[in-house]
Amino acid sequence: MSNIEREAMEYDVVIVGAGPAGLSAAIRLKQLDADLNVVVLEKGSEVGAHILSGAVLDPSGLDALIPDWKAKGAPLNTPVKTDNFYMLGAAGQIRIPNFPMPPLMNNHGNYIVSMGNVCRWMAEQAEELGVEIFPGMSCSELIYGDNGEVKGVVAGVFGLEADGTLGPDSEPGMELHGKYVLLSEGVRGSLSKEVIAKYDLSAGRDVQKHGLGMKEIWEIDPAKHVEGTVTHTMGWPLGGKAGGGAFVYHAENNQVFIGFVVHLNYKNPNLFPYMEFQQFKHHPMIAELLKGGKRVAYGARAISEGGYQSMPKAAFPGGALLGCSVGLVNVPRIKGNHNAMLSGKAAAEAVVSALKDGRSGDTLEAYETELRSGAVGKDLKKVRNVKPLWSKLGLFPSLALGGFDMWCNTILGTSLFGTVKHGKSDAASTGKASDYPMIDYPKPDGVLSFDRLTNVSFAATNHEESQPSHLRLADPAVAVSTDYNVYGGPAARYCPAGVYEYLTEEGQEPKFVVNFQNCVHCKTCDIKEASQNITWTVPQGGDGPNYPNM
Repeated sequence: MSNIEREAMEYDVVIVGAGPAGLSAAIRLKQLDADLNVVVLEKGSEVGAHILSGAVLDPSGLDALIPDWKAKGAPLNTPVKTDNFYMLGAAGQIRIPNFPMPPLMNNHGNYIVSMGNVCRWMAEQAEELGVEIFPGMSCSELIYGDNGEVKGVVAGVFGLEADGTLGPDSEPGMELHGKYVLLSEGVRGSLSKEVIAKYDLSAGRDVQKHGLGMKEIWEIDPAKHVEGTVTHTMGWPLGGKAGGGAFVYHAENNQVFIGFVVHLNYKNPNLFPYMEFQQFKHHPMIAELLKGGKRVAYGARAISEGGYQSMPKAAFPGGALLGCSVGLVNVPRIKGNHNAMLSGKAAAEAVVSALKDGRSGDTLEAYETELRSGAVGKDLKKVRNVKPLWSKLGLFPSLALGGFDMWCNTILGTSLFGTVKHGKSDAASTGKASDYPMIDYPKPDGVLSFDRLTNVSFAATNHEESQPSHLRLADPAVAVSTDYNVYGGPAARYCPAGVYEYLTEEGQEPKFVVNFQNCVHCKTCDIKEASQNITWTVPQGGDGPNYPNM
């Protein structure tokens, strides 16, 4: 659609994505230069609609960006009071004491928050400074300048025909040009993937690794609710089937955030991450907590887990990658929002410096340097070996060696292991179905555990059925010839929203069906499909999950 004539609007800075990274960049830009024209484009129907709420927030990013956030009413209302770690077995649990853990694992001083509400508040701060924020505006294409630099995006394409062509009621969108374009799309964003490939930003870096995070919000019996309690678990039900773990955060209003993470480098293609999550809630400790309560929301999102050694170069001609578009999650802490904010702040400072020097459209090397050597890089470098050690050695050896390595980095400022490499990509880690056993999962009971489609309704997901699918197959035949015949059709299991299914009839070849209307934009398919046959792209603006304002 690059040959379409569109109107264009000119800005100093165009920011894609109104998450913590993009909003931090917008706020910092206007703090430094109130005269800059800054626009933020958000694909969700409103700011926060695509933010999977429920996190423990390290306020260091907010402290650096808006030091008086408390006085300005930031929704950080639940400080962490109790920090628990458990190793689970099928029938019980063992409490892991806090004292052997490195100080960086301590959650005191952090807050249990709804990141959706935090982002809504940040958007208010940005708009008060004069930032323009346009929700419901998916950015579907990049615009390149004469020298090959990124100079803008196409946003606001609506009403395409099912085959992707313009119809009589289609809106072709418009071009938004900037002297710099900042991409804060979250994990595995389609525009970020494009620039990483175009400018070879991952050259010399390790492969990126990912996890699938699923989350439910529950309202529980007030007698069982202990506001400010943070619990993390490992072990059952995953055991040796895959890396990962779970968390339970007691937030405000008798709500708890129940989360479950499965590392996507698992080998057995018969693993069903969503059902592992549902089974987890039947553990006696969790079942007792949830008894008498009700689930009020569900969602899922991929998580970047590669860490320091997997960060692509974050600066490219004409712009920069921010937050999870780079991969800034501290895996053992399960925290990335503070680093996302710090990355947005650093990118904004590099942009303002460049503009004052009369530059535009070049590579912001100062941002790249700050990201790797400043607060974000230091945070991630200390924990860089935890994930690869877990992947290579399994849970129990990695607990000991990973903890030892974090202590060495904390006390000595160095690691005795150097930098451990991750190895294969998550897609390449998938084994052949014939080499692994099937896994029998209990049927959801409808009280503690639920089928996928029922849960997807609690994500308020909406896509127009008449629009083109935003999930693209490079070769439809490969979905059967390779992904089904060789790998057993793992798409039917790894997707937490039931998007993919294989319809089989006796004597006939299976039919691969893509129910894109169910998609919650987790992007697991783009990451885990062994053949890399599926590409996630943005649908039209406003589509996808609409997570509740909680």
